[in-house]
Amino acid sequence: MKTLTGRDLRRANRIYLVLAALFICSLVVSNLIFQKFFYWNPFGRFNFELSVGLLPYPVTFLVTDLVSEIYGKRKAKELVLAGIFASIFSLIIIFIADAAPAVKDSPIQDVVFTKVFGATTIAVIASMTAYLCAQFVDIQLYHFWKRLTKGRMLWLRNNLSTVFSQFVDTLAVLLLLCSTEIISWDNFIPFLISGVLFKMLVALFDTPLLYLGVGIFKRMFKLKMGEEIKVD
Repeated sequence: MKTLTGRDLRRANRIYLVLAALFICSLVVSNLIFQKFFYWNPFGRFNFELSVGLLPYPVTFLVTDLVSEIYGKRKAKELVLAGIFASIFSLIIIFIADAAPAVKDSPIQDVVFTKVFGATTIAVIASMTAYLCAQFVDIQLYHFWKRLTKGRMLWLRNNLSTVFSQFVDTLAVLLLLCSTEIISWDNFIPFLISGVLFKMLVALFDTPLLYLGVGIFKRMFKLKMGEEIKVD
């Protein structure tokens, strides 16, 4: 653990705030847009139906892996808790907005607003439950592999922790959404397979981004292999 002071400490804290903002924004947005679905046809060989909520969600796992690698397990867990608070707060805002009656000339009437955001409450609760499980699994596995490999093989801990935690997340969300009849049980297996495969590919594609981010941090703060930054 490397202790920073002065200019380096201020820079590290500013970067952490930017990463936290990116993380929280991706998490909250994924909960708001999840009801729209699209077809994903990778390499022209598969055709999966996915929620657009999956598009920003993998960013959260990339950010937590980067924070885990550079700032350590404690700061990564703090990021997860901040995400929970933001999700709860967004839920309160949506509840109040849905309860407020629309005026006659409002471009968006109550029926449309409720249709778009009405399932958000259950979705956020489902997402937060799955998110808690998945993110803590991701952080624990990431540091387990980091200790086991003594700071080497970044690609291994990134992919193993992310793929397994994303499976936990997808499974938990679908179980909760299907049990509350937001999604039909007939779609459970197709959505599970599509979601897991999508997240596995994203985990592979974001590995170069993680290497790039870690490389920038190492040069910026002169970190040794596996060394973390100590910030308060």
